[in-house]
Amino acid sequence: MNAEPEASHGGKRGVLMPAPTAWPFAMAVGSALVLFGLLTNATVSVLGAILAVFGAVGWFREVLPHEHDEMIPLRAVEPPQVLPPRMVERLEVGKEVPRAYLPLRTYPVSAGLKGGLAGGVVMALLAVLYGVFAYHSVWYPINLLAGTLYAPSAMPSTEAMMHFNLWWFLFASAMHLTMCVLVGILYGAMLPMLPRAPILLGGIIGPLLWTGLLYEIIGYVNPLLDQRINWIWFAVSQAGFGIVAGLVVTRQNKVLTAENIPLAMRAGIEAPGIMEEHEGEDKPK
Repeated sequence: MNAEPEASHGGKRGVLMPAPTAWPFAMAVGSALVLFGLLTNATVSVLGAILAVFGAVGWFREVLPHEHDEMIPLRAVEPPQVLPPRMVERLEVGKEVPRAYLPLRTYPVSAGLKGGLAGGVVMALLAVLYGVFAYHSVWYPINLLAGTLYAPSAMPSTEAMMHFNLWWFLFASAMHLTMCVLVGILYGAMLPMLPRAPILLGGIIGPLLWTGLLYEIIGYVNPLLDQRINWIWFAVSQAGFGIVAGLVVTRQNKVLTAENIPLAMRAGIEAPGIMEEHEGEDKPK
């Protein structure tokens, strides 16, 4: 399906291009579901295979028996301005933005990182409360987190998890801090999706997705650990993490989105007419 340089249709001249289609995307999603089903459930693989077949057939019919094309009309373009030798063209800012990028202001990624650290503290407190109420031990949830280090056959007993262990404590603390930092950065990167509802994203959508993902994965990785986790309390602690993270984010100042800012300004390049003069520089009198 090669594009022709020029063609005419109905008296109009233009470039003949392949028509847009969503069938390749459907085939790609179906192929991904087939592989994902190998880790989760065979039903997902069957659904992916059906979607991949439909995508392949649809994509094939875009070519045979006739190619689906689209005429892109030609438009007149002003010739480029030729500058005299030894002159530099100044970078100009477009007066009209052809596309509006929303939102105009959003929370920075650092706000998500701060929220992730604050939410990690609350999630740890909720986990400790669960250990006190369910097992009368503050160390049980900490040692249970450290239990992800062991294979199912080497999982410590419940009695051993109820007592303090320095190496388990250090491993669980490092793992918890790392996860809070990574989730906080991911949360901050997703904030432009719901700029007006960070608590909804962090307190409901995020915990549901994260809990469901771990619920499916841990059952295959470590079935014994899966049996010892109280998933209801786990979801509650995740919701507490997200709500506190959202509250922290709402207290941060919003910044302008960078989509409409010229590349020179984002890269920090000095460009007359775009970037403001630095303070303290000598200005012409």
